Amino acid sequence: QVQLVESGGGLVQPGGSLRLSCTASQYIYSINYMGWYRQTPGNGRELVATESGGGQIKYADFAEGRFTISRDSAGMTGALQMNNLTPEDTAVYYCHIRTIIGVQYWGQGTQVTVSA
Repeated sequence: QVQLVESGGGLVQPGGSLRLSCTASQYIYSINYMGWYRQTPGNGRELVATESGGGQIKYADFAEGRFTISRDSAGMTGALQMNNLTPEDTAVYYCHIRTIIGVQYWGQGTQVTVSA
């Protein structure tokens, strides 16, 4: 059973930064992409950013220019750097991995709260 270990959430003031991390407990064969999603009580889970196994990166409009997704060469550790945070970024953030044959893994979620 593969487990994703996620950390880095917390309380931050508007304009501040956080770095979220996601690490797999063991090697996952043939990763298609690693991504980050977020969810608030009143909204569904929405895409934040993804990085494919080939290094292709996509961002949601709200994340472009503020957030940066990255991973190590083995694809077992990923991160989401979030800068210039606003209260609208408050949500539970989830790590997500999908393999080339469609197997999916999710982290436990980490709370990000942006407030003065």
